[in-house]
Amino acid sequence: MIKVTVWNEFEHEKIDETVKKMYPNGIHSVIADFLKCDDIQVRTATLDDEEYGLTEEVLADTDVLIWWGHMAHHKVPDEIAWRVRDAVLKGMGFIGLHSAHHSKPFRFLMGTSCNLSWREDGDMERIWTINPAHPIAQGIGRYFELEHEETYAEPFRIPEPDEVIFMGWYEGGEVFRSGCTYHRENGRIFYFQPGHETFGAFYNPNVQTIIRNAVRWAKPVIRLEELECPHIKKIGTE
Repeated sequence: MIKVTVWNEFEHEKIDETVKKMYPNGIHSVIADFLKCDDIQVRTATLDDEEYGLTEEVLADTDVLIWWGHMAHHKVPDEIAWRVRDAVLKGMGFIGLHSAHHSKPFRFLMGTSCNLSWREDGDMERIWTINPAHPIAQGIGRYFELEHEETYAEPFRIPEPDEVIFMGWYEGGEVFRSGCTYHRENGRIFYFQPGHETFGAFYNPNVQTIIRNAVRWAKPVIRLEELECPHIKKIGTE
């Protein structure tokens, strides 16, 4: 079983009636529901939980962490974000969704501002599959469309991705690297752009398939208990 923790700040759903109607039990609940299957076991966590839902015990028992955040990035203490970063370096997978590009763990892992251009007009987005052979793209056609989505546009201030799997195009002509992968030490990272809180992208079957595929891709290949920098002896002199 792949053990997944879906983390959501769970703020918009409490104060915005549009979001509450779209995701009455929280974005995390919708993602958890479509992920549950024979090979994926899911728990959820939010800002309201003990140590913001990201205790050492939770992370040690998590193969892949999925992160959704938007208005409360600042509420996650730096020490918790560094804890997440270190778990990824040890081998835990990390999937950042939509505005998670500005989350502390993602920025710590990227080492850049992760800034982008944006516009919230509810434009149609056409997401093109530009790396159809990648495991994350399996089951996805040449492209699919989201009727409404927040516009994210280049330049996207991230390091050069290991792979760009999806490219988004919007009605206004903007383009955006919508699906990117990275490796950081022992951990695999996937950033996926759809998921604005008022537009319901997480109900889209293609979006769901991509996130399920990403979980299976990002699961640990190796998992260390500690990050070590050992002093070693020359072979034959032990």
